Amino acid sequence: MSPFTSELVAARAAQQSWSRVAVRERLRFIRNLRALLVERADEICAAVSADIARPAVEVLSSELLATAAGLKFLEKRAAKLLAPRKVSWWLQPTWLMGCRDVIHQRPWGVVGIIGTWNYPVYLNVGQIAQALVAGNAVLWKPSENVPRTSELTQKLFRDSGFPAELLQVLPATREAGPQLAETDVDYIVFTGSDTVGRKLAARLGERLVPSTLELSGCDAMFVLADANLEMAAKAAWFGLTLNRGQTCIAVRRIFVQQEKLPAFVDMLKPLAESAQPLGLVLDSQRAHAQRLIEDAEKRGASVLANPAREGGLANPAREGGGSETPTALAGGVRQNPTILLNVPPESAICREACFAPVAAVIPFDTIDNAVSLANQSPFGLSSSIFTADVGKAKELAERIPAGSVCINDALAPTAHPATPFGGRGSSGWGVTQGAEGLLAMTVPQVVTVHKGTFRPHLDESVKPDPGATAELLRGLLKWTHARGLCEKLRGLWQMVRGIRRRGR
Repeated sequence: MSPFTSELVAARAAQQSWSRVAVRERLRFIRNLRALLVERADEICAAVSADIARPAVEVLSSELLATAAGLKFLEKRAAKLLAPRKVSWWLQPTWLMGCRDVIHQRPWGVVGIIGTWNYPVYLNVGQIAQALVAGNAVLWKPSENVPRTSELTQKLFRDSGFPAELLQVLPATREAGPQLAETDVDYIVFTGSDTVGRKLAARLGERLVPSTLELSGCDAMFVLADANLEMAAKAAWFGLTLNRGQTCIAVRRIFVQQEKLPAFVDMLKPLAESAQPLGLVLDSQRAHAQRLIEDAEKRGASVLANPAREGGLANPAREGGGSETPTALAGGVRQNPTILLNVPPESAICREACFAPVAAVIPFDTIDNAVSLANQSPFGLSSSIFTADVGKAKELAERIPAGSVCINDALAPTAHPATPFGGRGSSGWGVTQGAEGLLAMTVPQVVTVHKGTFRPHLDESVKPDPGATAELLRGLLKWTHARGLCEKLRGLWQMVRGIRRRGR
């Protein structure tokens, strides 16, 4: 028996009814959900703060505003995106004359969602909402690190009016994720590390279960010689410290054109000197960050001065608890924002994902050199470019294998609700968010109606006449695809001869 059998049975039963509900009716519950985000904003902020110590201002800016915008996008666009689409007869091949095709976006059925903790509202509510609007039921495995937020999220969906059985909440344990991968769901959405994502992908591949995998990043920022250095430095600091570095699209590698390196570092120096230690959620994040810092220093890198720095860490001891329980509230796992200078490209920080406020500054001479250095990392989630020449930036963006590229900004534009979000390479596959994310929660089905009685392919199968059929097909090929009108007309006449031969 597969795991979570009772939850799956209940979800499938609910989905059968839900899929017959009109999309516009489903969106009524989305409107309720968006209103509840506003009405219960303080309660949500308190829950996130209690779980992972995020301040209210961050929850409001990077969670509630972004989530509400995503829900509003669904309200505006989902009905049209999910509506059946007629295929224009202008696109129809001649040999399918009489056919009328309609493409339907059918729900997968039951979607399994393995949630994350670093943005517990934005990254969970949005994915669940898209799956439900598309007509699916959901088995949701929330993160064990955000119990209060997960409980409140479930209540928000229930109070919005969604059928109770449609969203099944699984145990928030580490074991439940792999167990969900063994359950007979129709699709899986996973947000998490590339290490876990690889194992999940291998198992889902064996079982032929399709998936969206939003995995780790090692995002690059390019600061060109003509960039606004003050803005670029602020963006680098923002990208380093947002959510205390616990962001998959955090700025990890800052490629600065050589002649501007001293001035850029001068811009960053006061930010680093005045920085306060930031609390992390897990001990493993701190240990990994320290390993990356030590590796870079052994290879010749240096740490941008910070008077509070103690070996790259502040207050390394922690109070109480196991090694992988949330520690942000205990104040035990704290990391100074760390900027590594003149980092050799072979350093681990330039290749590995990290979930702490650590970034590397890497000088480059030419654009080709910068692209070559950046592409040594297998991750391709997001990136940013700072330059006064937008045309040059767009050309550079074409050469960056990343799911998104921000020009003269960092991170914030990726939350645009009408754009897809996803990565390449070791950052996973598939997208969430936007029209593409919504359609990923469906599978296309083509329904064809063939009018009339002309079916030469059927006649050939029961009364073969290879010569006449071949003449008809050669004529059809010329009539529809040959060069020049004369050759096309010859094909038409050959096709007519073939039809006459078959009619004898």
